Amino acid sequence: MSDSLPPAIEVRELRKLYGGKPAVDGLTLTVGQGCFFGFLGPNGAGKTTTIRMLMGLAPPTSGSISILGHSMPREAIAIKSRIGLVPDDTLLFDHLSGGEYIEFVGRMYGLGRGLSRQRTAELLDLFELNGAGRKLIGEYSKGMRKRVAMAAALIHRPSLYLLDEPFEGVDAVGARLMKEILLDQVRQGATIFLTSHVLEVVERLCDRVAIINQGRIVIEGSLDELRSGQETLEDLFVRVVGGPARSQDNLDWL
Repeated sequence: MSDSLPPAIEVRELRKLYGGKPAVDGLTLTVGQGCFFGFLGPNGAGKTTTIRMLMGLAPPTSGSISILGHSMPREAIAIKSRIGLVPDDTLLFDHLSGGEYIEFVGRMYGLGRGLSRQRTAELLDLFELNGAGRKLIGEYSKGMRKRVAMAAALIHRPSLYLLDEPFEGVDAVGARLMKEILLDQVRQGATIFLTSHVLEVVERLCDRVAIINQGRIVIEGSLDELRSGQETLEDLFVRVVGGPARSQDNLDWL
């Protein structure tokens, strides 16, 4: 990462309230360009809300967001043209085929019809979706939907990827393929902002991580900086977030 480049993501005192209660509460974070960044936390910690704000899909209650040197929401169009998104719920168009959807996304990002069609064919082949390219997305398994969402996120060669649980429901072969593609994108200078509950995957892929709990970052840095001794990322996660205490009174029959 060059020091002359603006951060891929820079947020300051970011807050999002729902019904007066904070889903994200004073988030301050900087992610440099060319980084593979893991954004971790328990269910309901504020990860998906944060990604929705970074994308401009949910306006923050307060605070500031800068993406690749552009201010959100003032320069939202410029920002969105440089982002690839794989949402947690993979909101795809169920009545399109995988190929039609990927080509549609390419056209939405301004690719010409011929180029969009060419890249769609190449992405279907890359993600081993040729046999399902004409099948309606509504008939896809969750893992296939994730592959299509990832392919669509790649078609315009974005500078920043926002990936919310991209490996959920994906089989081992598909997950390995997706990981290799993402690592190659980082080697080419892209930035990846990843949420995942599969901590072993995060441990293998990410340069830096932040752990969020109850809307606040509790720890952030490289894994070498954060881990104590022989700790795994799972050990670190449980240590800083906390887990349920076991006692003799907990289901004695077990």
